[in-house]
Amino acid sequence: MRPLRTIATALAVAVLATSCAEGASSDQAAEELAAQTRGVTDDAIVIGTHQPLTGPASPGFRHVSTGARAVFNYINDNGGIHGRRIEYQVQDDSFDPSKTVEAARTLIEDQEIFAMLGGLGTPTHEAVIAEINEAGVPDLFVSSGALAWDQPDVYPYSYGFQVDYSREAKIQGRYIAENFPGDDVGLLYQNDDVGPSSQAGLEQYLTDEIVAWESYDPGAPELAGQIASLKESDAEVVVCHCIPAFLGLAILEATAIGYDPQWIAPSFGGDVEIVTSLIEEYAQGTPAEDVPPESFLDGLIITAFLPMAAQRDDPWTEFFLEIHEEYNADTPFTDTTVYGMVQAVLLAQVLMETGPDLTRSSLLETLNSHEWTGPGLVPFAASETDHSGYGGVMVVRHNAGESPEILQEPMVTDSDGGEILPFDMERPTPDEVAIFGGEGS
Repeated sequence: MRPLRTIATALAVAVLATSCAEGASSDQAAEELAAQTRGVTDDAIVIGTHQPLTGPASPGFRHVSTGARAVFNYINDNGGIHGRRIEYQVQDDSFDPSKTVEAARTLIEDQEIFAMLGGLGTPTHEAVIAEINEAGVPDLFVSSGALAWDQPDVYPYSYGFQVDYSREAKIQGRYIAENFPGDDVGLLYQNDDVGPSSQAGLEQYLTDEIVAWESYDPGAPELAGQIASLKESDAEVVVCHCIPAFLGLAILEATAIGYDPQWIAPSFGGDVEIVTSLIEEYAQGTPAEDVPPESFLDGLIITAFLPMAAQRDDPWTEFFLEIHEEYNADTPFTDTTVYGMVQAVLLAQVLMETGPDLTRSSLLETLNSHEWTGPGLVPFAASETDHSGYGGVMVVRHNAGESPEILQEPMVTDSDGGEILPFDMERPTPDEVAIFGGEGS
């Protein structure tokens, strides 16, 4: 039998150990809760993004964040979301991956964002996706069609938004095969994931028809050699998987050498308002400066998964234009403006549905467990196993001075060998979607 002093000492050690364990557990729980609610206060939710406000991609995409901010301002002026305002922090990365790293760290560490929304660009977001996921920050609706965002086993916090490059190109490929049979096709594409992904889609329907493959570097605004090669190939149709600045440059270069193919542009490049203004800028001091800039894009074929700025009879375009005129009137109303507005609406829908007891986990649980409909023209995928975003596109023709002409109604498909199919989806009007209101926490 042990002495009482020994027993007392042992008991004290046991009590201390239990107390320390409970204290450590309590500290850990507090740290986890702090991480889950970082960027959320009683009256605010901090949302961040990296955008090319300067640099080569700026002319085409700087209006994405102005569109999102206009929607957030509208929401804030109407009571916020469950009593909280959206604080929208935008960091300029100039479409330079090294600057994106700095921007993401500023957002995560200094501004302590709750979530990332619509980080823009394939090479730029690829530079930070691992770090964002390691930090446990919801990485929502990446502004790029790369397949990297749809890897829930690798990047569980990242979710795509726009239709991926392969699906979009696949629908374009079938449209070309059916409507331009026998025509030779040339490809012009950005020299990152855009190139192989778009080729993989097009080549499911076009094989011998493709006679030229030309790439460009987004940091080098020069396309004379690529356009000359496309002309030499006699390509009658050119699919330009290009950002707006390079679509405008390509069409202007082609006109200068008497080359007039049928141009086909993707959703991320075919913003007519932006491309027209860029052509007008590029044409200064050249023989083309006296040509009406809108004439260069007359007949351009575009694929789109969102309502377009020129579709003024669409209820969502009408709603966005009203917000734009109140909160964003000093900038043009473009397809990229609408793009940012849709991202903001979709985030607001998820936040509203999540409720006032907001954590990062509850946000993602809500996102994964609902079918989201709203401004988009095609179904949107977000679940534990599918982070792909929008699943298809429509095909339209731009006719100068007129509303876009729908050549093919929206269709959906996959990135592989699945069929291209129509679908049934009830698309709500803006007054049927809750994006603000609710009681505070």
